[in-house]
Amino acid sequence: MCLPSKTMPIRCLIVDDEAPARDELGYLLSCYPDLTIIGEAASASKAVSLCLERQPDLVFLDIQMPGQNGFEVIRALQMADCPLPLFVFVTAYDSYAVKAFEASAVDYILKPVSEERLAHTIERARAFLGQQINPLQKQLESLLTKIQGSDHTPLPTTHRISVEKHGRIRLIDPRDIVFCSYDDSRVMAHTRDDIFPAYGIASMDRMEEHLAGSTFFRAHRSSLVNLEAVVEFSPWFNGKYSLVMGDKARSKLTVSRSRVKEFKQRLGL
Repeated sequence: MCLPSKTMPIRCLIVDDEAPARDELGYLLSCYPDLTIIGEAASASKAVSLCLERQPDLVFLDIQMPGQNGFEVIRALQMADCPLPLFVFVTAYDSYAVKAFEASAVDYILKPVSEERLAHTIERARAFLGQQINPLQKQLESLLTKIQGSDHTPLPTTHRISVEKHGRIRLIDPRDIVFCSYDDSRVMAHTRDDIFPAYGIASMDRMEEHLAGSTFFRAHRSSLVNLEAVVEFSPWFNGKYSLVMGDKARSKLTVSRSRVKEFKQRLGL
């Protein structure tokens, strides 16, 4: 539930490469009368440009985006020697993985964003914005110093995936996913006994990023398989491989010819 406030207006920027995630957060923020969304960005470079141009007070910042990540937005703004806004990290990472970021931001919010959690975050932001200087400036500088040596900051592995079931959002362990497919313009997560549309993940590339560093392998442009759930495989025609997966339906998938070598390497063959 939104909490009315008589404080000064807060100019907000939403940064997330997934349009559904931006739309959902924008909708939740729209019921706060003291918040004004002054722009949205789908990439780090666009976020930096909008921050420099419009100077928001508060930025809701996705951490993992294709190309440059959210930390590099902060780094670029610091190098531009401009006043830093306050940041709220919005992430699909499990809570323990983002504890390290907590001291460097107003707050963090786990996807899917809940109204209650967002209300707590807005209250924190109002409190920080009531101070004369950014009280998190030193922590941000410390964070950026730690990641300065890497062009692409290593990020924690996602520990839960958001999916939809009967109009509600569920969080499932990636180890319970047998494979992911792309069907009817949606990413589908197949467990042993069920199939769920992924929530807030609109492309297979995005799902692959969420599962980076795990046992998942991109077998085909439209499929992502859990190597631990492969029951059997065999050479197929035109240099491809055929897989039988460990779901109840014993689904058959294909490893494209260009990915066969990496598939065998991942299996230690």
